[in-house]
Amino acid sequence: MEEACINSSPSSSTGETKRRQRQEDKPYRGIRMRKWGKWVAEIREPNKRSRIWLGSYNSPVAAARAYDTAVFYLRGPTARLNFPEYIVKDGEEPGELSAATIRKKAIEVGASVDAIQAAGHEPAYSGTVSEKPDLNEYPSPDDSGDS
Repeated sequence: MEEACINSSPSSSTGETKRRQRQEDKPYRGIRMRKWGKWVAEIREPNKRSRIWLGSYNSPVAAARAYDTAVFYLRGPTARLNFPEYIVKDGEEPGELSAATIRKKAIEVGASVDAIQAAGHEPAYSGTVSEKPDLNEYPSPDDSGDS
């Protein structure tokens, strides 16, 4: 008498659905969305139980850029970043900064990205990320009329 265990457990399909839902709700590492629509970022300090609060933002891109700044200064150039091409190295060595300094730098980056997007120069989050714009540069005037 041989029994075949072809039955897939319902929990595995439920787990897969939850994982897919989480990926849709959380498009970048280190961020989450509040019930009222704001995107927040925070990161755990290495070898500690404490977290560094990185701020609350209007867009997931701004929150993700704040997270990237913090994780770069905490873990160095080998850190897994959302936007590795946009990290600005300002002469500070990763791993040497205090939590307060890391928070300040991350909030500056996130706030500037939020301000650029609020001014209408960058598209708001649309659910998919097709291009990663350089948010460290100021937008240039639209030259669509000049050919």
